[in-house]
Amino acid sequence: MTPRLFEAHIDVSNLEESMHFYGQLPGLELGMKEEGRRIAFYFIGGWNASMLGLWEKPADQVRPQHFAIELDRPGLDAAIADLHTKGIPTKNFAGEETGAPFVFGWMPAAAIYFADPDGHLLEYIAPLPGPPRPEAGILSWPEWQALS
Repeated sequence: MTPRLFEAHIDVSNLEESMHFYGQLPGLELGMKEEGRRIAFYFIGGWNASMLGLWEKPADQVRPQHFAIELDRPGLDAAIADLHTKGIPTKNFAGEETGAPFVFGWMPAAAIYFADPDGHLLEYIAPLPGPPRPEAGILSWPEWQALS
């Protein structure tokens, strides 16, 4: 048995605004909206693969969270381009706006950050081939390529 995370839930201040945001991300599919409880469930990566629950709460009760969505390396580039087409800024680990992924040498994995309307920090992450290089730290994609 190989365990994996199946679902995660975050609070949002405006369900419809958040549904619009998450509904435009590639690979997310609305599973169900429950108007009475003010919740929406999105499948990530296909039906029953993984799930994200959005729960509407008053704005002062929404605490920004962080989660990552795994892609392959070409998918990461496509997702970054898609975010930019939609006017969603992307950032590196230092919080600087960029259009290029950065790399966690200790994994290794390439990643990019972006935020939803409530300030939740989302991450697209792509595992990279090769051994971990923790001594490399966190570096830009060109710096990582120079090491290879």
